[in-house]
Amino acid sequence: MASTVLILFASLLAPFLFFLPGVDADTSSNVFSVQSYGAHGDGQHDDTKALGDTWSAACSSAKPAVVLIPKGKKYLTKHTTLFGPCKSSIMFMVKGTLVASPERSDWSKETIRHWILISGVTALTVTGGGTIDGNGMIWWQNSCKTNSKLPCTEAPTALTFLSCKNLKVENLKVVDSQQIQISVEDCTDVKVSRVSITAPETSPNTDGIHITRSRDVQVMDCTIKTGDDCMSIEDGTDNLYVKNIVCGPGHGISIGSLGDHNSEAHVNNVTIDTVRLYGTTNGARIKTWQGGKGSAKNIVFQNMIMNNVRNPIIIDQNYCDSSTPCKQQKSAVEVSNVLFKNIQGTSASEETIMLHCSSSVPCHGVTLENIKLTLKAGSSDAKSTCQNAEWKKFGSVSPQPCGFKN
Repeated sequence: MASTVLILFASLLAPFLFFLPGVDADTSSNVFSVQSYGAHGDGQHDDTKALGDTWSAACSSAKPAVVLIPKGKKYLTKHTTLFGPCKSSIMFMVKGTLVASPERSDWSKETIRHWILISGVTALTVTGGGTIDGNGMIWWQNSCKTNSKLPCTEAPTALTFLSCKNLKVENLKVVDSQQIQISVEDCTDVKVSRVSITAPETSPNTDGIHITRSRDVQVMDCTIKTGDDCMSIEDGTDNLYVKNIVCGPGHGISIGSLGDHNSEAHVNNVTIDTVRLYGTTNGARIKTWQGGKGSAKNIVFQNMIMNNVRNPIIIDQNYCDSSTPCKQQKSAVEVSNVLFKNIQGTSASEETIMLHCSSSVPCHGVTLENIKLTLKAGSSDAKSTCQNAEWKKFGSVSPQPCGFKN
């Protein structure tokens, strides 16, 4: 009788054993390991097909399934798309390392924008404590932003989530992406937590977490060190909550750029809460192009500590990332109802607060509350500059704001 009970207990426990230290995940029949589908795991042979076959098998499972990237091995892959919908929930368990092919020729014109693309999946969790390694050095060396004599070309995003619902990305390392590290596009109900993102300060366009056309997104407890924006929040973002982020080096946390090429863009209900920034180009930033239309509204930057940040607080409605000067235009993305609250620390430049708004569509409803920003060197006084900005203040604000008051 006792042996029968033990056997029954073991059978009930088996599906959960892969979560326990020292237990081989392959003991569960619902775990699909890339090793079982022909992967080499030596970092040299191409394991793209093995990853795709493993995903297809797991996605076809009628019961919740796990795609396993085993610990202690490196799996070299080229561009791959992991399609949904799947028959049940999927856990993408990255315990080892997925590493991108170092050959630029392995990406065609059709695939150059993505390395690992996960599309149309509901109830997906990506976790495991392993590493997504973009192997980006060769791409950075051939970027026009590194060498202006080279033509400007696109480069892959390491990990893209497209049209996913009920998505969790947690306990993961993303390093040295060819371009953007993680991109969330057209997704709903997303939670990103305990993710470490790292790329050299000199690596071009390596945004940490990029969010666009997505709603109900949370990003929490992440450390992001890149050569571009730690977070870039783009058109179509609605209801985003960000908390407990360490950022730097990089370009800070940016909403935008919005309205480029005379496009329409909308960002609404964004809260950035509890952030430490170290040596970044910008801190709390909103950037829009002239000629665009749409809105960026109901935005909160609060509880932020700046450490030697060049532009701690900045709204720029005249953003121009172009080799030629941008022409003056009459339309602009409207920026309104923006709160900067409880922000303190040091600036690497004299201008610590810049509200540079459009002459045709001035930003309005801007509130500054409990701000204290000083110069890192301490040799002169911190300053603020304003253009076409309607603002108000609460509590102590230093340096003293400028521009139009209400």
